[in-house]
Amino acid sequence: MEILNWFLHLDESLNQLAASMGPWLYVVLFLVIFCETGLVVTPFLPGDSLLFAVGALAATTGSPIQLGWMIPLLIVAAVLGDGVNYWAGKLIGPRVFRWEKSFLFNRKHLDHAQAFYDKYGSKTIVLARFVPIVRTFAPFVAGIGKMNFFRFWSYNVIGGVVWVVLFLVLGFWFGNHEFVKKNFEVVILAIIGISILPMIYEFWKSRSAGNAT
Repeated sequence: MEILNWFLHLDESLNQLAASMGPWLYVVLFLVIFCETGLVVTPFLPGDSLLFAVGALAATTGSPIQLGWMIPLLIVAAVLGDGVNYWAGKLIGPRVFRWEKSFLFNRKHLDHAQAFYDKYGSKTIVLARFVPIVRTFAPFVAGIGKMNFFRFWSYNVIGGVVWVVLFLVLGFWFGNHEFVKKNFEVVILAIIGISILPMIYEFWKSRSAGNAT
């Protein structure tokens, strides 16, 4: 419950971290975004909601977070994360998923990402940025499928730039509106809910197709 409360009140949590860590908060945020996109064992880390909260923090008076520095820093973290994930998939492949019920390596997450990749092809690397869990596994699947590295890298950069800039700027613009500040946990839940809608839709569609068959 404490962890859930920390996520739902990211604005307060980040303020506390900023007060205690100062510039080291940049390092922590870099590592969180890098791990969320680059390590298949950490798809549970916050992505969209964290970026929004960071943008909101940057908009507060006297904030230690400067949006001009944070944008390029987190773009690099997101792009490098996907790059590491791609090479992990290419070099290790599905062997890490040999344990069907492994807590760390969930085969269902890989299957969801594979279905997403099969449907959208190379564009998955951009689109998956906006879908939690799929975001973490999509570059891994691209590596398994031996997607052309230069094609992957171009989509990776485009997706990383759009994802980071969009959520940071949205947080910067709207994070300090009175309604958002008073209902920040609702906004965070809404961001998470909207992000997982594509997964819910795909699940519903596959279940419907299975029932029809």
